[in-house]
Amino acid sequence: MPIDVTDATFPAEVVERSKQVPVVVDLWAEWCGPCRTLGPILEKVVDDTGGKVVLVKVDVDSNPQVAGAFQVQGIPAVFALRDGKVVDSFVGAQPEAQVRAFVNGLLPADAEVATPSVPTDEPSLRALLETEPGNEAAVVALAGLLVERGGEPDVAEALALLERIPESAATRRIAALARVGTEARAGDVAGELETLLRQVKDDEAARQRYIDLLEVLGPDDPRTADYRKQLTNRLF
Repeated sequence: MPIDVTDATFPAEVVERSKQVPVVVDLWAEWCGPCRTLGPILEKVVDDTGGKVVLVKVDVDSNPQVAGAFQVQGIPAVFALRDGKVVDSFVGAQPEAQVRAFVNGLLPADAEVATPSVPTDEPSLRALLETEPGNEAAVVALAGLLVERGGEPDVAEALALLERIPESAATRRIAALARVGTEARAGDVAGELETLLRQVKDDEAARQRYIDLLEVLGPDDPRTADYRKQLTNRLF
């Protein structure tokens, strides 16, 4: 369940708490229709982390100091804090897939849900998927091998495999690696991101490639949070 935070409790409930666990701050108001749409999605996605991320809600009408501190221009506005600092944000109601990507980006790699052990070679993975076509760990492992090989049929098969299972941090990264291609992975990702940023508002393909390149960089790259903020600012 989300925690209701006020101007008075914000330092302890958000700033200090974020030094132990990532905190997502939902800035909302009773009169805001998009806030009522986004709120339940945020609650569901954060609940799915099993306590690895905390959600707090701030009514901006009752708590102007917090709203002012974040320089809120519109609501709903969502900020993620880690170690007392803002590391990511977005404005406006978002679909569940994008909210889930936002929240999963706050989780350390070792916080991902453990998966059962599966074979590491392609023939054994294919044999396993013949009997268990929905085995998520095997799908991810085989898709990863296909993407590493990098041929066009391999990439197409990898993307088709990933459609069998629910989206996760692992599937998003493999799909992104498949779409960006080997040249982009080895090239100047930062330079391409700067170019794409000028196109993302009106070009859906550029926006998708920008997001894919952020997945390639990964949440541990210090540039990722900044590029996500730049994308949010450009879109809203």
